[in-house]
Amino acid sequence: MPRITTTSVHVDDQSEALDFYTNVLGFVAKDDIDLGEARWLTVVSADEPEGTELLLEPSDHPAVERYRSALVADGIPAAMFAVPDVAAEYERLTGLGVHFTQKPMVAGPVTMAVLDDTCGNLIQLVSPNSSD
Repeated sequence: MPRITTTSVHVDDQSEALDFYTNVLGFVAKDDIDLGEARWLTVVSADEPEGTELLLEPSDHPAVERYRSALVADGIPAAMFAVPDVAAEYERLTGLGVHFTQKPMVAGPVTMAVLDDTCGNLIQLVSPNSSD
């Protein structure tokens, strides 16, 4: 069966994205390969270093800006990341100056929040609700 090995988000600046995704969100750098004008730059979860890679892909393709602008205008996240506790992660990240476009809210079996990754994307954080 197929499995997802790499997925991507388009970013305005790869170095700034690497800083945000590692030093703020807590991912770790995996691959950083110089390709001339850009890099093959991936991050992974610190808890799953051999897991799915997130490619921080340059946003220089002509269609990217229209696509991302439309998603952001409609409040649609470009990616979703699982965290153990959205409320705790919201507090940690707002303490670091991260801007959220949606504060934590319960949506059925999950709690979710949406942040601005400073690189042109909205990112949704989700965690399962306890089944008390």
